[in-house]
Amino acid sequence: MGKSDKIPLDESTENELERVPESAADVGSCAPRNSASTTILSDFDYYLLGEGRHWKSYEKLGAHLVELEGQKGVNFVVWAPNATNVSVIGDFNDWDSRQNPMWKRYPSGLWEVFVPGVGEGSLYKYRIETGDIVTERADPIGFRSEVAPLTASVVADLDKYEWHDQEWIAARESDDVAWLRSPVSIYEVHLGSWARSETFPNKLPNYREIAKPLIDYVKKLGYTHVEFLPISEHPLLASWGYQVIGMYAVTSRYGSPEDFMYLVDQCHQNGIGVIIDWVPAHFPKDSHGLRRFDGTALYEYEDSRLGEHRDWGTLIFNYGRNEVRNYLISNALFWFDKYHVDGLRVDAVASMLYLDYSRKPGEWVPNKYGGRENLEAIEFLKELNVVAHGQYKGVLTIAEESTSWSGVSRPVCDGGLGFSMKWNMGWMNDVLRYCREDPIYRKYHHDQMTFSIMYAFSENFVLPISHDEVVHGKGTIIGNAPGDLWQKFALARLLYGYMWSHPGKKLLFMGCEFGQWKEWNFDESLDWALLRYDDTHGGLQRCVADLNQLYRQERALHERDFESSGFEWINCSSWEESTFSFLRKAVDPQDHILVVANFTPVPRRKRIGVPELVDYQEIFCSDAPFYGGSGVGNGRVVCNALSCDGRAQSIEILAPPLGVSFFKPVRSSNESQLNELPD
Repeated sequence: MGKSDKIPLDESTENELERVPESAADVGSCAPRNSASTTILSDFDYYLLGEGRHWKSYEKLGAHLVELEGQKGVNFVVWAPNATNVSVIGDFNDWDSRQNPMWKRYPSGLWEVFVPGVGEGSLYKYRIETGDIVTERADPIGFRSEVAPLTASVVADLDKYEWHDQEWIAARESDDVAWLRSPVSIYEVHLGSWARSETFPNKLPNYREIAKPLIDYVKKLGYTHVEFLPISEHPLLASWGYQVIGMYAVTSRYGSPEDFMYLVDQCHQNGIGVIIDWVPAHFPKDSHGLRRFDGTALYEYEDSRLGEHRDWGTLIFNYGRNEVRNYLISNALFWFDKYHVDGLRVDAVASMLYLDYSRKPGEWVPNKYGGRENLEAIEFLKELNVVAHGQYKGVLTIAEESTSWSGVSRPVCDGGLGFSMKWNMGWMNDVLRYCREDPIYRKYHHDQMTFSIMYAFSENFVLPISHDEVVHGKGTIIGNAPGDLWQKFALARLLYGYMWSHPGKKLLFMGCEFGQWKEWNFDESLDWALLRYDDTHGGLQRCVADLNQLYRQERALHERDFESSGFEWINCSSWEESTFSFLRKAVDPQDHILVVANFTPVPRRKRIGVPELVDYQEIFCSDAPFYGGSGVGNGRVVCNALSCDGRAQSIEILAPPLGVSFFKPVRSSNESQLNELPD
C-alpha cells in the first residue's frame, strides 16, 4: 500500500465500519498453538476479505514466518469454504495429514493453523477434503514454489532483501503522470531465451546472473524500460508464462524471490523501469492449482460457458465473487509492494471484456441486459486500475486489448476502464501488412499507413512489435521483408524509424532490434552470433540505438504522444510514390521535427512544405552508411519561399530509397546542439 496503511473506503463501507467493535483492529489472539482460538487474523481482516477490499491480503493469507508467545514457526491460512477438512502437509511432518489439521474460521471459509518450528525453505501443500474428494494443492498465495515439474510451495520471507532504489521510487511517486510526456521505449524480454551460456545451453539463466549483461545491453540501446514476459510460477515453460499456477510466486526456474528483487533493484539503480506481464484473464487446469480448489468451482465459474477458454484449455476467474476479485487486485498490488515493479502489462484484456470471445453461438451466456459485454470483468478492471493508481503513484497499467472498445485508457470517472495505456494492435497489423507488400504494390495499400492517425489520440497508445509477431509461422521482421538482403535491412530500418516517429510509446521484442532470421524459440537463446555481420545486423542494432537516443533527446518525438496537437501531416496523399511526410511537435511551438519516409527502393527528389522560413538540418537518416545504408542523405537544407503542400515555404530534399529522414529547424539557439549524421 505504499507509504500509508490507509484503505480507501466508499461511504457505505465507512458506515459499516462504524459498527465494527474497537477491538477489531487488534492483530489477534495469542492463544495456545494448534487450537481453534489461535489466529493472526483480526475481525477487521475478516470484514475486508469478505467485502473483497483487503488490498494486503497477502500479509495474512498464505504461509507467514511469525513468532507467537515466544515460539517461532509458520502460520498457514487458506481459503476453502466448502471443504470438510483441511490439513497442511510438508517436509516438516513427513507429508502426514494427521499431524497439522487446520481450523475453519466461520463464516469466512478460511482455514488456519500455526506450526511451530517450521522455517524458511520448508516445502508444503494443503490437503483438502470435500466429501469423498481429496486433493493436495499448492498455496494460492504461496510466495515461492519448487522448480517445475515439482509442485510444492516453499515457505519464503519476502522482507529480508535490502533495497537500494529509494531514489527511483521517490522520483516515480513525485510526479505520477510524468510518463504522459516522457519517452517510454520498452524492450520486451523472455528471460529464459534472451541469452544462455554457450557452455550450458540447456541451463536457464539466473535472475542475478542475467542482471548485468541485460542492463548493460538495455542501456547501450537506450531503452527506458524492460518488460518481462510473465515471471509468475507456471507449470509449462512452453506457455511462455501465460498459464500461471502461482500468482504470488516468481518462477523458481530463474532463481529465488531475492534474486528477482536484485534484478529489479539493479534496473532501477541504472535508470531502467520494470514492467511485467500479468495474467488475470485465465488459469490452467493443473491438479495442484486453483481448479475446483475446495471441490467446487471456487475461483472459476461453475458454468463452462462462462468459466472456460476452450481455445487455450484454461479456466476463467469468477470476477463477480468478492474474494476472487480481492485475490487478483491484491496480487497486482503485491508486485508493486514487494517487488517494486513499475508497471503491469495486463494480458488478454479483450478476452475478459466479451462473453462471446472466441465462442460460437450457444457457447456463451448473455449478460443480464442481453448483451455480450462481461459486466463483472469490466467492473473488476475498473476497480483494479482505481486501486492500483490510488495506492502506488506513478505506476503503469497497460492493456493488451485488440478491439475497438472505447476508453480503455481513459479515467474511470470519465467512463473509461482506467488503464494508463493500451497496445495499438491496429497500427501494428496495418503497418506490418503494408511492409510485407512488394514495393511496386504498396501504392494500392497507402491507407493502411495513414489510417492510424484517424484514431491515434483516442487512447494513450503503445506501438507494439511484440513476441506474438515473430512466432507460430508469422515469420520475422527481416524474414517477411520483400527484396534482396539490402532491401530487407533497409526496410527494417525504415519501419523502426517510422515507428519511433509515429505518435505513441514504443515496444520492441528482443531479437527484432538486430534482425533475427529465425522465429523466436522459447527454448533457445537469441542468435547473437548474427552481430558479426556488421553491415546488416550490426547496422540495424545501431539504428535502433540511435532512434532511442533521438526519441529521448528530442521533445517533439515524445512530449505530445497522446495529443493531436503533437502531430501534423505535411503530405499523406503521395500514394503513387509511397511517401509520407509529417511533423512531430513539442509543447514549445518552435520545437518540431519534420519526418519524410519513402517506402520504395527508388531515391526521390521531393519538395516538402514546411511551417516556417528557416533552414533544416537532417538529424537522422536510416540510409546512413553507419547503419549499412547506401549513403543517400541531405545534411543542411536551405528553405525557400516557394509554396508547396499548402505552405508558403518549402525545402527540397532527396528521400533515400527505403529510408526515413528526420529534419530539425536550424535556429541560433540550437544550431550548435544539432546532431551530426553518423558517418
